[in-house]
Amino acid sequence: MAARLSVVIPALDEADNLARLLPELLGAAHLVERVIVSDGGSRDGSAALARRLGAFVIEGASGRGAQLGRGVAAAGPGWLWLLHADTILQPDWAAALAACLGTADPGRAYYARLRFASPRRRARCAEAMVRARCALFALPYGDQSLLVRGALLEAVGGVPALALMEDVALARRLGRRRLAAMKLVVTTDAAAYERDGWLRRSAGNLWRLARFLAGGDAGRMAGGYRR
Repeated sequence: MAARLSVVIPALDEADNLARLLPELLGAAHLVERVIVSDGGSRDGSAALARRLGAFVIEGASGRGAQLGRGVAAAGPGWLWLLHADTILQPDWAAALAACLGTADPGRAYYARLRFASPRRRARCAEAMVRARCALFALPYGDQSLLVRGALLEAVGGVPALALMEDVALARRLGRRRLAAMKLVVTTDAAAYERDGWLRRSAGNLWRLARFLAGGDAGRMAGGYRR
């Protein structure tokens, strides 16, 4: 029988997104053993909704790194898929993920190719910047998802308990040799880019990344970050 995995989703006021995403994941029982939603104190009924739909829910303090850490601890040492609640899955997602899982090296972690849910040309430019960042610096972000064994996460010290930049910190813990792209496309919500402007939002993300890599405090940056 092919390997199955646990999906770990950090959530904070994500009821609408979970209502769309969870049925897709839970409907792929041949691939997904369980879905763990790590809720950070939602006020919109996210936790109750996730339970009704069939997910296993953990509740605790907010902060995406800490939420992921609690979800990973509950999932155990097997294959995990760390996924954001606003991810939009492509029609062939299960086949693509299963294909990767069938040949995956347990000593490596795999990230997807990112697409923004926008028809704008600037969205395509932003996607190209993401590909360049991954190729040049081996820094996939959390919205690209991550397929990884819980045992590997434990070996590198787990998911950093940061409110922001936990994905960058985790990528650095894993290192280039343990990161690889997989043939899977995930789409992420582009509302923040449309609201703030594509250039301004992208520049702000780069500035925060530069500050963090230079030793900046992720907690302080999180205080001024608007989702």
